[in-house]
Amino acid sequence: MKIKVFNDSNNFTKVVMAIAAITIMPACSQVTSKDIQPIKIDGSSTVEPITQAVLKAYGEQPENKQIKNLTVEDDFSGTGGGFKKFCAGETDINAASRPISTQEMQACNKNQIRYVELPIAFDAITVVVNPRNTWTDTLTVSQLTKMWEPNAKNTVVRWNQIDPSYPDRRLNLFGPDKRSGTFDYFTQAIVGQAKASRSDYVFSEDDEALVNGVAQDPNALGYFGYAYYQQNQDKLKAVAINNGQGGVLPSPETVENNQYQPLARPLFIYVNAKRAQENRALEEFVEFYLKKVPELVTEVGYIPLPEEGYHIAEVQFQKFEVGTVFDGKPQIDLTIGEMLRKQAKFE
Repeated sequence: MKIKVFNDSNNFTKVVMAIAAITIMPACSQVTSKDIQPIKIDGSSTVEPITQAVLKAYGEQPENKQIKNLTVEDDFSGTGGGFKKFCAGETDINAASRPISTQEMQACNKNQIRYVELPIAFDAITVVVNPRNTWTDTLTVSQLTKMWEPNAKNTVVRWNQIDPSYPDRRLNLFGPDKRSGTFDYFTQAIVGQAKASRSDYVFSEDDEALVNGVAQDPNALGYFGYAYYQQNQDKLKAVAINNGQGGVLPSPETVENNQYQPLARPLFIYVNAKRAQENRALEEFVEFYLKKVPELVTEVGYIPLPEEGYHIAEVQFQKFEVGTVFDGKPQIDLTIGEMLRKQAKFE
């Protein structure tokens, strides 16, 4: 964790600007400075680019330019690590690349943490290889299972073990760590059980580190959120996924048309309802988030929800409708339409 104090609003780094901005209320607000409490955000590195874009837009508002004497905490510890803090009451918002789990629901309930669940986008978990990989453009789900299942540890270590036509070269794998919601979702979708994975791979909670690892190794394969591929297409090659209907590459169109399965999934923020009711700064920031996120999602590289989805989320937050529509269960093969039908429960 990093604690920083800033006295100059004109010299923010990206992260500083992002997190510092949320502690300041618009000058025109009726809330006085003594009523404003700092806001703490944690959670998914997949969602982080969206949150950073929203925070930057928030901080660029003219009424928020006078930022000084701020104490700021910033930490991104993955969906699971973030929920651990959120359900202990240590943070106000948890960014999540999967729905809250049963175990996390129990932890929140134990500590009397009530939360508002707000879908903000769709993602296409992207499997990537180095551009110098000339032997594979498409992988089946069963081939990915063979690579990543627990029994593959120290056993499936060469590319030609995946397909005899592939070269006899070392298979070097890169992926998220075990606190990641992307790790949870990918293992559930590909292996059939969340967190069931071989452990002999290069792991990191920093998606940029995974990008760089694959970009530097011609024998590498990795996976992470679609935005990180979008931002690094010049040094990565996306692999089409064959789920029985031929190879399908990740894209907004293949996600919207329900073709990119089983690796399309919703992204969320979870907001501490009591804190939002008590802290007008938090409430206004989340309202701003929901208004700005539709345009910023596309800029960052994810897939926006239909307008109806954001409308439902805004109404849900205005009413402080707490709980989850997922009952703590994994949501594999969920489509955008199914997501909207689940959301509509709150309207």
